[in-house]
Amino acid sequence: MLDKSVYLDFEAPIADIEAKIELLRFSDDESAVDLSEEIDRLAVKSYALTQSIYSKLTPGQIVKVARHAKRPYTLDYVNHIFTDFHELRGDRMFADDQSIVGGLARLSGKPCMIVGHQKGRDTKERAIRNFGYPRPEGYRKALRLMKLAEKFGIPLFTFIDTPGAWPGIDAEERNQSQAIGRNLFEMSSLRIPIISTVIGEGGSGGALAIGVCDISLMLQYATYSVISPEACSSILWRNAEHANDAAEALALTAHRLKALKLIDKIVPEPVGGAHRDHKGAAAALKKSLTESLRQIDDMPADKLLERRHERLLSYGAFKELSLET
Repeated sequence: MLDKSVYLDFEAPIADIEAKIELLRFSDDESAVDLSEEIDRLAVKSYALTQSIYSKLTPGQIVKVARHAKRPYTLDYVNHIFTDFHELRGDRMFADDQSIVGGLARLSGKPCMIVGHQKGRDTKERAIRNFGYPRPEGYRKALRLMKLAEKFGIPLFTFIDTPGAWPGIDAEERNQSQAIGRNLFEMSSLRIPIISTVIGEGGSGGALAIGVCDISLMLQYATYSVISPEACSSILWRNAEHANDAAEALALTAHRLKALKLIDKIVPEPVGGAHRDHKGAAAALKKSLTESLRQIDDMPADKLLERRHERLLSYGAFKELSLET
């Protein structure tokens, strides 16, 4: 039975073809007529249609892909890319926030530290992981692991996928803004290579708190913005009905951010998005992570920090041009 929930609203034509393919495959098992040629023809048509639709996605549609429930999360990439992963829990101050995960691992045999946002698949796990909204203890756990990586001189990989930091009163009582600000401050001076990848949603300070880096990667259909399109629409138009207009204005797609020099590299996703092929998406990301680490792994710490600071100070740079009268 075809799972219609896998398909987004703009993917309805693809869902129709896939439903026909599934029906033919079911009939083929009980029919004396060979339907394989027709199945193959429809499969080629579905692939071509998917390519066509995904080649002209609007920013609003890309937001939906970035939020897809079947999209691979941090632990999915960890399982496909890294080996010997040992999760480390707790901030040693209050609790263990499971919306951020991290631990020691190896990339192609090289020791490293991993920190990333983690959403849940079912209702129970989503509640445990607070729907991917980290609390202060999550960011303090992340910082603890970052400092541990610095102590042992191993590279740090961060994976961003959050709607934003948790805005609840409990988070404010435990100094959410201080936890985020402290991470930004500390990460800017860590004397180890840092490679950050936006794998889904990159929402506001909740994303930035683990996003200070030497090389920033972004998956093709991920998003990165200061606010969600719905929240932006609610502020500017007093309702969420203009979310698509807000998404266009926010310049939150990988290609727009690359043009603005806010990210370094776009990691291509399989046709139809990473949610259709976890292994394919992981293979492409592993290649990019390996290449990125090779660029900075042997760089002296002082040079690494100088380069990182220059990178941070370059954000939002502009030139004033005198107007001739």
